[in-house]
Amino acid sequence: MRVLIISDTHGIQKNLDKVLAKERPYEQVIHLGDIEGDEDYLKAVADCPVAAVRGNNDYFSDLPQEQMIEVAGKRIFLTHGHYYYVAAGVEHLIREAQGRGADIVIFGHTHRPLIRQEGNLYVLNPGSLSYPRQEGRKPSYIVMEAGVFGEPKFFLKFL
Repeated sequence: MRVLIISDTHGIQKNLDKVLAKERPYEQVIHLGDIEGDEDYLKAVADCPVAAVRGNNDYFSDLPQEQMIEVAGKRIFLTHGHYYYVAAGVEHLIREAQGRGADIVIFGHTHRPLIRQEGNLYVLNPGSLSYPRQEGRKPSYIVMEAGVFGEPKFFLKFL
């Protein structure tokens, strides 16, 4: 299964559209918040199931604050991350994800990409498609390839 993981688009569709076109085919899209009103737009253009959570700038959104989904046999905890103080580090988030029995935790908010493994837990942040903050400031996202057997593979990509 091929999953497109994005975050922090902040209502700007240009780079979102580029990534959706560039990475087809995928069977699922995950958005980690700060979508800023583009929930319906993303669902319409993704042409596959979309799992999304509310970010700190999604003031009037009906999206859930957090979500636990399963992809290819892996339990994935989705959150924007701001309630876990991820700007100061991911320790609180890792403890929460481990307590929930997650295999993978994915968050946004920092606008900085991250792929890390803590024991049996994968910790991911796709960065931001609209306002990247890492060195080089290139819009970023992650593609996850996962089969029912074996460990998932994660590919950090830049526009």
